[in-house]
Amino acid sequence: MAIQGISLEDEYKKNTGTTPSDIKKLRDWLGTQPHLPAEYITDLDLILTFHSCDRSAEVSKQVLDLHYTLRTLFTNFFKDRVMDAKVEQNLQNVLLEPLPTRSRTGAAVFYCRLLDYEPKNFEFAKSLKSVLMILDLWQFEEGTWPGFVLIFDLEGLRLGHLARLDVQTLQQFLYYLQEAMLVKIEGLHFLNAPSFMDRLMMMIRPFLKKEMMDVLVIHQIGAKTLDKFVPMEGLPKEAGGNYKTYDECKNAMLARLRANKEFFVKENKKRVTEAKRPGKPKTISDIFGSVEGSFKKLDID
Repeated sequence: MAIQGISLEDEYKKNTGTTPSDIKKLRDWLGTQPHLPAEYITDLDLILTFHSCDRSAEVSKQVLDLHYTLRTLFTNFFKDRVMDAKVEQNLQNVLLEPLPTRSRTGAAVFYCRLLDYEPKNFEFAKSLKSVLMILDLWQFEEGTWPGFVLIFDLEGLRLGHLARLDVQTLQQFLYYLQEAMLVKIEGLHFLNAPSFMDRLMMMIRPFLKKEMMDVLVIHQIGAKTLDKFVPMEGLPKEAGGNYKTYDECKNAMLARLRANKEFFVKENKKRVTEAKRPGKPKTISDIFGSVEGSFKKLDID
């Protein structure tokens, strides 16, 4: 069944401090940016941006530009986002589940894990593309959250999987996550850390800001330490919780994506026209040549 997006009325009732007048000012500014897809950017998109930037208009403008610029340049994740056979196959191999349970502080929780433990069946870029598709659909449905927690359950991870992590995809995803995703990141949790966790950390640490390292928590195999942050009964049944089984989660998510194909048709139009950008068009080398100049602060309270 196609989901209904949250109404603006319901979003404003959350008392996040964002007002229609704040969003009108952002909309007016958007009209002065010929390269941005203003006609396709919704008021909810603007609210998500403003909220994730702690209601700073100036930071919101920079993040809004970066958000859609990266959606245009990072073609691995954002080009031709459709619910097709490739996405369907990928979601047989990995479980990507927005949990109804919230963190101890009220943050939204996204749970990810392997379903197929065979390294040759693991497609890193496709998995991250699916993560970002599901996150977009979820935000359309629920709007802003006080914070956002990502959980990667590493059960079944082998060294062969690490060989399939390419550095460019890793760098792009972590940059987007920290600088341009329209959420306040509150935690990054690795469950069931394997004996070679240090090797995985060596790969990702170069791309993590100090603020992200401060909210990254590694949980040993079988440990219940996640419960301090997220109630463990909210996890799927096989992971020690009381939520649905992995299969139930997977099948429900496949049905949800199939029913919302039109959402992604519209989203694919939210791309930058670099030829119209005032000044010089942006390229990936411009982005990673200026990684030091970051706008967005992580929410680590």
